[in-house]
Amino acid sequence: MTTQDHQGGKRFGALRQQQEGNLDEINKSYVASGDFDDEDDYPDLNERLDSYKKQFMEFDENHSGDIDIMELKRMMEKLGQAKTHLELKKMIAEVDTTNSGTISYPEFLTMMLGKKSSVLKLILMFEEKKKGKAKATGVAPKRDLSSLP
Repeated sequence: MTTQDHQGGKRFGALRQQQEGNLDEINKSYVASGDFDDEDDYPDLNERLDSYKKQFMEFDENHSGDIDIMELKRMMEKLGQAKTHLELKKMIAEVDTTNSGTISYPEFLTMMLGKKSSVLKLILMFEEKKKGKAKATGVAPKRDLSSLP
């Protein structure tokens, strides 16, 4: 058995870098398309695309470029939203425009940036909002009577 039979650290890192480069190219094509130039709907398009890329890469565990049903299952469990096999299949079917049985990155972006709501989009948006509100840690600041409403 050769060292190429195992997907180790360097090879995994190279695969991850390659996937990130591919996703960056897709993001650039979305920005260049002009479909999302409306500042009211997409004020921070580059930031949103970068955030979606990170989400997708986190959920695409084997860096194949697609989120399959088992990766979606683990993702939903991590988010505390365990689903049945049938529910997962329906979630994929809502987003999968190529009938591949998986969610590709362009399909993921179309779902997240599109006007149509899907169950997966709602869950991901809810989780993102929940993450955004960080609770204060440490000792509470001292207050006096003048700082009260």
